[in-house]
Amino acid sequence: MRQTLILMICVLLPVGCYSQVDSSYIGSYEQKLSISPYLARDMLMLNVESGGIEKSYIPNNPPNIGLGITIKNTIIGFSYGYGADFMRDKKYGKTKSLDFQIHNYGQKIALDLFIQQYKGFYDDEHGGLDLYPDLDIHQYGLSGQYVLNNKRFSYKAAFDQNEKQLKSAGSILAGAGVYLTKITSDSSFVYNGKNTFDNFQFGISAGYAYTWVLGRHWTINASGTVGINFGSEKVSSFGKQKPEVYPTVFPRLSAGYDRDSWALGFSYVGNVTFPSLSDDSSITILSGAVQFSYTKRFDNIPFLKKKR
Repeated sequence: MRQTLILMICVLLPVGCYSQVDSSYIGSYEQKLSISPYLARDMLMLNVESGGIEKSYIPNNPPNIGLGITIKNTIIGFSYGYGADFMRDKKYGKTKSLDFQIHNYGQKIALDLFIQQYKGFYDDEHGGLDLYPDLDIHQYGLSGQYVLNNKRFSYKAAFDQNEKQLKSAGSILAGAGVYLTKITSDSSFVYNGKNTFDNFQFGISAGYAYTWVLGRHWTINASGTVGINFGSEKVSSFGKQKPEVYPTVFPRLSAGYDRDSWALGFSYVGNVTFPSLSDDSSITILSGAVQFSYTKRFDNIPFLKKKR
């Protein structure tokens, strides 16, 4: 699928049962509709270390210009992103990619889904520019985190800006995740004497999230989890041989300026996995998304407004 056109239509059911929150810490907006134009950059980078040599493979995919729409107290959520190909530097080659990410922030559970398929990378860290048009990386991941202090801490306020964090608060996070990685190449990628690599892993994670409320309108959030995964080369081989142990790191950052009817937001959601890790060689995949957004809230939904 061409990177110049990415369609994301998400209808997300609420995750976890809703319970009453502490209204002195978390507030709500009264508007029924919000529209959010945004500029985003999805990413997936590969770092390989073997025989004392470290190499990074970077994609040349353009940012996305998009629009998101949400309707309060419904399961309706829609976002559309268009790859801004004119912002791509052509000297770094072309990356064909499908990058579908869902980051759903419920009151009790934060859910992240990654479906990433990238082909075409470059490397310019060793005194010259090298292109790898045949390098193909697929990564699929699903991760969930339970928010223990969900009555006073709001992930929605930090990343969706459809709630208000009225006082600074944080929460311990506990969850689990599963990841599937496949790397193929004609000749540009060689690891342990092979041009292909497969990995399956799953495990548990824990961390902490905190939102600082700065005055009436500004908030900053920082959160992260660290996990321990168990896995093998393929799903079918798990349990038939001694499982390998892998670490994972899941950082998040956000900053927001909120008014009653509009908001500005920045967010970064990252994901670092280690499909292979030993004393003399390793494979690291860094993926995630950066987004800048403007949100406008409306009291009425125009196409549902009753005619007089």
